[in-house]
Amino acid sequence: MNEFIGLRGRVWFKALAGEASSIEGDPPSVLVADALIDGEKARFLCVVPDSNGRFPRARRGEVGLEEAYALAARVREVIDADTAGKKRPIIAIVDLKSQAYGRREEIAGLHLAAAAAVDAYVTARLAGHPIIALIVGQAISGGFLTHGYQANRLLAFDDDGVLIHAMHKEAAARVTRRTVAQLDKLAATVPPLSYDVRDYSKLGLLYKLLHVVNPENPTQAEISLVRGELIQAIQDARKGSRDLRTRIDSEGALIARKASRLARARVEEQWKQ
Repeated sequence: MNEFIGLRGRVWFKALAGEASSIEGDPPSVLVADALIDGEKARFLCVVPDSNGRFPRARRGEVGLEEAYALAARVREVIDADTAGKKRPIIAIVDLKSQAYGRREEIAGLHLAAAAAVDAYVTARLAGHPIIALIVGQAISGGFLTHGYQANRLLAFDDDGVLIHAMHKEAAARVTRRTVAQLDKLAATVPPLSYDVRDYSKLGLLYKLLHVVNPENPTQAEISLVRGELIQAIQDARKGSRDLRTRIDSEGALIARKASRLARARVEEQWKQ
């Protein structure tokens, strides 16, 4: 699927938001548009590949320095514009492989750029903007942390081409000193190690799995379906808390994340002392 990274992002960005706006100073790899959803304006954001990108390590759909700072700027633009009015939704369309690992990127402060984007999304969420992430392809590692993970609600396609994880399978195998086949076998009984989005959904992190037959070429009916699910997610986010407690208190988390819940409870107890 690697050669198709970003394809789904472009398809769904255009389907839901139309053509991207051309913003001076932003890299072509960051798509931005303001479009109506359920009668109100929302900001859509997506990171896509740019073969002519300034930084070689960020040319295949990774979130690099320019991408992260552009995301931060476009999110904060919405925060500033809506200070005195209704907080518009921000929809992150996610199809990216990771952050842009590279010596130049690290020296130039990729961690600072990523932190700026994360902080912008968190600030928007806490200010009352419903942040919805629509995961249409891959959502890997620091790329997902930078763009999408801070959303009030996470939606993902129930599709083999969707992959949400901390690292690519080959890297995980090396880190755990296993073969890929051994990792797959272990993942059958340990959901956090699985690369199947259906196993990921068991952790209680997703708001909903969406069924789309052909994510690369959706029908108008499927686009309408996804739009309707986005509207429901926006409404649900506005009714709920602005933090991410829903993920740890969800039905899935009560079953599959008992250790995480216990650790958080112990930390909170110590924090209050």
